[in-house]
Amino acid sequence: MPVTDQILGAFGSLPPLIIYLLLGAGAAVENVIPPIPADTFVLLGSFLVVRGDAQAWTVFLVTWLANIISAYIVYGLARKYGDAFFGRPIGHWLLHPKQLEQIGLFYDKWGVPAIFLSRFLPAFRAMVPVFAGVTKLPFGRVVLPVALASGLWYGALVMLGRFAGENVHVVVNAFSHVNTALLVVAGVLAAGLGYWWWRSRHRHRH
Repeated sequence: MPVTDQILGAFGSLPPLIIYLLLGAGAAVENVIPPIPADTFVLLGSFLVVRGDAQAWTVFLVTWLANIISAYIVYGLARKYGDAFFGRPIGHWLLHPKQLEQIGLFYDKWGVPAIFLSRFLPAFRAMVPVFAGVTKLPFGRVVLPVALASGLWYGALVMLGRFAGENVHVVVNAFSHVNTALLVVAGVLAAGLGYWWWRSRHRHRH
């Protein structure tokens, strides 16, 4: 039996409340542990809808709300404790005060579209709310792009899984290709950010 079928069978045997709690937890933890993708849990929920073990709107609302609320919590913690962390030696090593100033200028100008687009990219989803908080970007400029982007993405995933019928493996393969492309984009952006970090760090030292 394929691994996907085994996982669906294991989840489908659980009580509905436990299913939704696990899906919500999986969608929320991505903002704390980026390697754990919330997309996987959204797709899993959509496949459970096809099997009759879950309701589509409930899966969407549970995963969407869990993900954006955890993103807002991360933003709030970064806003409250960011200065203290980056004032310490390790924080100072990660980002020089001048680098933080440049990030703040970037967020002040491009914060809303940057947050919106980042919610579609693996790893960046977790990073952008953190720095939005550290740079004290107003919550009003964070709440809408996070909610809208996550809603569009998770809504599309739920609909994809639901209307795919029993072709679970076809959807998984297609999503793997899409996710690989998004990872490539994220990798290019990460490389660019790494170059900016190195160059700005070197410039500030001199």
